[in-house]
Amino acid sequence: MRIASLTYRASLHPNLFAMVPPHYLKAAIQKKVLTSLGRFELSKKHALAQGTRKFAVSEKLRKLCCLVGQATVYSQASELLEQVGGIEIPGMQIQRICTYYGSLIDPLVKADVDPFIPKPVQKDKQDPLYIMVDGAMLFTREDKWRELKLGRVFAGSQVVNLTDTRRIARQSLYVSHLGSVDGFFPKLERHLVGFHRKVIIGDGAKWIWKWADDNYPGAKQILDFYHAKEKLVLFGRHQWKCDQVRRNWVKEQSDSLLNNELEKVLSQVKSIRASNPEAKRAKEKLLTYYVEHDDRMQYKTYREQGLMIGSGPIEAAHRSVIQQRMKLSGQKWSIKGAQAMANLRCYKCSGAWNIIENIVEAA
Repeated sequence: MRIASLTYRASLHPNLFAMVPPHYLKAAIQKKVLTSLGRFELSKKHALAQGTRKFAVSEKLRKLCCLVGQATVYSQASELLEQVGGIEIPGMQIQRICTYYGSLIDPLVKADVDPFIPKPVQKDKQDPLYIMVDGAMLFTREDKWRELKLGRVFAGSQVVNLTDTRRIARQSLYVSHLGSVDGFFPKLERHLVGFHRKVIIGDGAKWIWKWADDNYPGAKQILDFYHAKEKLVLFGRHQWKCDQVRRNWVKEQSDSLLNNELEKVLSQVKSIRASNPEAKRAKEKLLTYYVEHDDRMQYKTYREQGLMIGSGPIEAAHRSVIQQRMKLSGQKWSIKGAQAMANLRCYKCSGAWNIIENIVEAA
């Protein structure tokens, strides 16, 4: 006799338990399990009690807690489950469930357990695979502000033109790490094994290009055009008080950059005498930046090859994947909790939530 059936019959016949031998009851009623239908006393062998050693919560409800917990703050996730599903589960319990399963991802990736490592979608070997990485600061209890690095990977075949000036990637792969590049890049690389025609787009951060040179020397490296243009804007802002003069000069130099005329821009900037100390410092930074990245600034060539020249997608990813869940007013994360949540967010936004469900089933 199954315990769920036993409990139901007992509600109809109060004297039923008195008719059952005590040793049977001890073996049958052993655990209280919270499910999406309420809390039940179940045998450990019952299907709803499977995998409940860590949490006395059914598998389906644990999946639901992870899904709702990564979407909104834990207290609101608790309210949402109660209002929509009539499920009473505290926000702290949702937090513990999310932290536990989100923390299982990194060991699986590090061990190269392939079924748990999502991969980007690439049409063929000629389809460019864009790789963009960037960092943003996250407030933690242990270290105050700590950098969370995020990678976004998508194929050129996934890019759709919305307007003449705006494009989006329909499907992307996201990878995050709260800590140093030594932990981030090996994690990212496990998602890139076996893919061709890599195109790495980034700003002037040295750690990005050192990684690219060391690990993917054959990849196309592109300096984000809008970061390059920003150097012109900063110099012009300090050099000229007249807005129109500044705008005309910036546009002329930007057009030259887009026409593969970097040397012309360098010569033009060098010929200008800085009008004040701020302009002098901006001029020096501009020249140093352009000389350091000259081989990554062939923008006309890149566009003729149909390649993107901006890293806007990774900046947008920081907002949509990380910030809208993890950088809300008053939030302060533990390092473990932050990494676990970032992992859940990345898998959800990568369209790989089925892997999280598989982890819940297997754990």
